[in-house]
Amino acid sequence: MSSERDSTIISSLENLSLSENKQENIKPRLPRVSIEFCTQCRWVLRAGWTAQELLVTFGTIIGEVALIPGVDAVFIVQVDGETIWDRKKEGRFPELKELKQLIRNMIAPDMNLGHSDNKKKATTDTNTSTKDADACGKDGCP
Repeated sequence: MSSERDSTIISSLENLSLSENKQENIKPRLPRVSIEFCTQCRWVLRAGWTAQELLVTFGTIIGEVALIPGVDAVFIVQVDGETIWDRKKEGRFPELKELKQLIRNMIAPDMNLGHSDNKKKATTDTNTSTKDADACGKDGCP
């Protein structure tokens, strides 16, 4: 009888341990960068490329990068819930260099970004203008 009771206690402890592990897996890893992008405008590749570049640059300093599908020409980048770039407010997409600098300043201020920290003559990239949204033509997009 004692072994039956011991077995029940062990089983209960194992289940408790498993449920605690599941709870730990639910918590987001911090810092968390999220990129919300418009699926109607087909900006998934831009969002994915941005996420890839951030992961390559910051490695394990970033706990998580999330891609969040949205509508209405949205392209918003947040770090731990704080918006650091909103395409509609800025009037353009972020240059990757400036996005990396904004994120670095929040999560690892002493980190050297190499060539992304070098000052360079500003150039206009036609690919980052809001004109990209004009090609969408879907409801809710400009």
